[in-house]
Amino acid sequence: MSDPAGETKLEVKQASKEVKESENVAEKYSAMTVSRSSDPTMGELSPVFGGAPAHKPVKKQIQFVEDKQEFSRYPIKAGRRSLSRSISQSSTDSYSSAASYTDSSDDETSPREKTQVNSRGSTDFCVKNIKQAEFGRREIEIAEQDMSALISLRKRAQSEKPLAGAKIVGCTHITAQTAVLIETLVALGAQCRWTACNIYSTQNEVAAALSDSGVAVFAWKGESEDDFWWCIDQCVNTEGWQPNMILDDGGDLTHWMYKKYPNVFKKIRGIVEESVTGVHRLYQLSKAGKLCVPAMNVNDSVTKQKFDNLYCCRESILDGLKRTTDVMFGGKQVVVCGYGEVGKGCCAALKALGAIVYVTEIDPICALQACMDGFRVVKLNEVIRQVDVIITCTGNKNVVTRDQLDRMKNGSIVCNMGHSNTEIDVASLRTTELTWERVRSQVDHIIWPDGKRVILLAEGRLLNLSCSTVPTFVLSITATTQALALIELYNAPEGRYKQDVYLLPKKMDEYVASLHLTTFDAHLTELTDDQAKYLGLNKNGPFKPNYYRY
Repeated sequence: MSDPAGETKLEVKQASKEVKESENVAEKYSAMTVSRSSDPTMGELSPVFGGAPAHKPVKKQIQFVEDKQEFSRYPIKAGRRSLSRSISQSSTDSYSSAASYTDSSDDETSPREKTQVNSRGSTDFCVKNIKQAEFGRREIEIAEQDMSALISLRKRAQSEKPLAGAKIVGCTHITAQTAVLIETLVALGAQCRWTACNIYSTQNEVAAALSDSGVAVFAWKGESEDDFWWCIDQCVNTEGWQPNMILDDGGDLTHWMYKKYPNVFKKIRGIVEESVTGVHRLYQLSKAGKLCVPAMNVNDSVTKQKFDNLYCCRESILDGLKRTTDVMFGGKQVVVCGYGEVGKGCCAALKALGAIVYVTEIDPICALQACMDGFRVVKLNEVIRQVDVIITCTGNKNVVTRDQLDRMKNGSIVCNMGHSNTEIDVASLRTTELTWERVRSQVDHIIWPDGKRVILLAEGRLLNLSCSTVPTFVLSITATTQALALIELYNAPEGRYKQDVYLLPKKMDEYVASLHLTTFDAHLTELTDDQAKYLGLNKNGPFKPNYYRY
């Protein structure tokens, strides 16, 4: 959920023509999208959304993950949790609640070594303990109460089954909130197989509840590196079932299929990706001419950037830090690396508790925003010896280096709120001169020869998803957008979307937002005909041009 600011370039392209209205079912629930770099024949929006101008995508550059690191070979080690290397550069994002009521250490037996049967007599799943399904169902029911917009979409579209025939393979956080999304997709007619994008964020009881309901889930909290890739492979490589849609969070599933099962990948009808890192990887494939299926970039939609990234992190950063360290923030000196939407949320929360907050930035615009918001912008080396907490949220790598970790004071805390687990140079800490001491789940003391201790959280992975919970309501916004994107891609007539990365239009963002306003009993003001004419707008939206920055 990071928002790297320094490597961003806007690449603007407007659609050049309007064409006939399409009658496909998805238009009743979702808006059309515009290609990042092409101009496909497009249908008009349904009356629910009205017309939408072309969306101007944001092109983001990031170094592509080395093939040899993740995808060139099938893992050979099994059944052991790896502490010596990272799982993946992108297996630690977007949304989840990692605070399972059972810890993965309750039973040391690997789920891969167990034979379990659900209430339907099926063994096509692999979770920690299928007997936890009843507890997981209660968690899902709680989440449904705060995801009323997604439930509303489910009820509106359920009778028409717009996803009938869709075989969706998903790789996301498996939590109560994503379970509501998965069960919505099933209610709309889809068949689903699911795995986790983060080895620490799975709620075991929720995975059990989904498996018991008939969804083939392969995930548990505390997977090893081999387990992680094995679970992905089990979702993709199964006899008699071939996926035709992908819902990914981080890009691991997409690239596993691309490398291991190219013939299956070519038959995919669409990919929906909602993380910064996953979108970057799709753009890399597209730029190289290797993306052979259409993909939708949910991450850069307004309702994802301005709600999931900002408001979610503003609440969950404190939750994660409090649960793991019990630290009091009043008077503490904290440096937040990166002042994108995630950084803005983190800084606001910390400032409200009385912390002294510094910001590091490479982008002068974000740096100026931080200054205007009352934060001092510094270089990390200027404050490294005095700060109590370092929080990274840039999406970059080696933001905190070994040299800087060596200079931190005793008892300081280091954690990451970005998507990727590359921001803190954790690999440099895996040396014989330093001692790792497990304090509690997701909390390690790194002990230097002179006795200095630095507290590392979640081994440098995403703090809020690995160590705490995130607000259910804000996840409903992202999940609703994901569901609409899947409906649109699956039902789009042939030729509408080419082999490219597409952005969701503002009209879809406005529709998703409007579904969530009823929760607050909010009443929108309506434009008069004269006002709409004066502004040059359609009374039903969109209300802002694509270049508008909220």
